[in-house]
Amino acid sequence: MSGPYLPGNGDGRYRVAHYDLDLEYRISGRLSGRAVLSAVADAPLSPVVLDFAGPAVQRVLVDGKAARFALGGGKLRVRPARPVDGPFTVEVRYAGAVRPVRTRHWGELGWDQLTDGALVAGQPVGAPSWFPCNDLVRDKATYRIAVTTASPYTVLANGVLVDGRVGGSTTRWVYEQAEPMATYLASVQIGVYERFAPADGQDVAAPARLLRAARHDFARQPRMVEVFEELFGPYPFRRYQVVVTDDELDVPVEAQGMSVFGANHVDGRRGHERLVAHELAHQWFGNAVGLADWRDIWLNEGFACYAEWLWSERSGGLTAAVQARRAHARLTRLPQDLRIGDPGEADLFDDRVYQRGALLLQALRERVGDVEFFALLRDWTTTFRHATATTADFEAVAARHTALPLDALFDSWLREARLPVI
Repeated sequence: MSGPYLPGNGDGRYRVAHYDLDLEYRISGRLSGRAVLSAVADAPLSPVVLDFAGPAVQRVLVDGKAARFALGGGKLRVRPARPVDGPFTVEVRYAGAVRPVRTRHWGELGWDQLTDGALVAGQPVGAPSWFPCNDLVRDKATYRIAVTTASPYTVLANGVLVDGRVGGSTTRWVYEQAEPMATYLASVQIGVYERFAPADGQDVAAPARLLRAARHDFARQPRMVEVFEELFGPYPFRRYQVVVTDDELDVPVEAQGMSVFGANHVDGRRGHERLVAHELAHQWFGNAVGLADWRDIWLNEGFACYAEWLWSERSGGLTAAVQARRAHARLTRLPQDLRIGDPGEADLFDDRVYQRGALLLQALRERVGDVEFFALLRDWTTTFRHATATTADFEAVAARHTALPLDALFDSWLREARLPVI
């Protein structure tokens, strides 16, 4: 087993229950903010170390009292007058230019400017670019996100819009995310967008020039939700938002209760519908059922990839079995040096993790049968709804649904580099 993934991120000595973010953004690229973290320390703690690589910090309060602080190396170290123990709050005020975080493996992540607006792409370590946080994937919290910006722009953030007020040339948007969320899934999207609702509880925002194409490309999304609810259980959040940016993006962006697509992912012909299925599936796999450890990324990406195949199967396209054979044939031509149960930090988002994860699920389905397979998927999303889980947890849930031995199957797909035969 490799060492800890992202060892420089987060602090396991405390956990955050709620983030209250009040932001003001100028389209020129300046962000000012007030972030209040309500947290709990497991033992006396000082300093309190937050992940933050954003604008200059102006003031920090701990439990309402001024505290000394130092910002550097992506960390905000806060020294209260006395160590915190049990529940405590940290308030951080900051302002200045906002930029994405530069990473070793994944380029620039976090808050980034569009040609006309802004987006957040946080996975896996971009959250500290725009708000101070405990950037541990397992530390899920509720959120209130308020953003004030120029009135021509629409602001979308996680959760439900609970308030919106126009004040002269600016508008204040307030969203509440009541279900616990990992920091990397927190998101703000800003642009000149028009909106439509494909179904109750669903919203799509897109530039005017792409509106007609988006209406066509997302027209089957309501049916997709119905299929996934049948297969995976009830949709886990109160709303689902889709944003189509006016810029092109390399890949869609995952966020909780939200997915973000580039202009290049909308063609008016549903040419990228598998991506629509993939991002929607993350609401169950990755968002509602979160990761306890980045090592188990296949639980997010393998499931979302398999959901692409299931949607194809249910919508008149190729069956999952045919898709699996084709994916397997492609993988045989690639290096077989990756164990998807522990792929290593640099290979978290290697396409082989996605494809081999989906193949594992198809192999499991064929092993136990459809009735048992889909029952265990619904059991998985119910048991760990709004919590975090590991590969070992998934293996335990699978074992509850069959008397057949599964150890060899999981070992061959997860813990061996050589591609198993199908």
